[in-house]
Amino acid sequence: MKRRSLDPQTTAGDAERSLCEALVALREVDDMRAFLHDLCTPAEIELLVDRWRVVPYLLEGLSYRSIHEKTSVSITTIGRVARYLNQGSGGYMAAAARSLNERGVSA
Repeated sequence: MKRRSLDPQTTAGDAERSLCEALVALREVDDMRAFLHDLCTPAEIELLVDRWRVVPYLLEGLSYRSIHEKTSVSITTIGRVARYLNQGSGGYMAAAARSLNERGVSA
């Protein structure tokens, strides 16, 4: 991962915050999709989608093998998502709760 900054006035933390602010500002799904397709390579989008696809199944308590059979996502990726779901910064849980709430599904 690139760690050098070409702009010494902008710290990595400031740049990350700016990206987060841009993401939060996009309130429409189509706008977010367009931004992601401009920001990420197709392979990066596929990785993000794979990680997000397994979250509901992990929250349901399905086994890694069952999730793999349903999604074709690797066991390694499923384990990584599970680890961050349980021991991460809370982002997966916040997004899942918000997503379910907006769809009218109770958690």
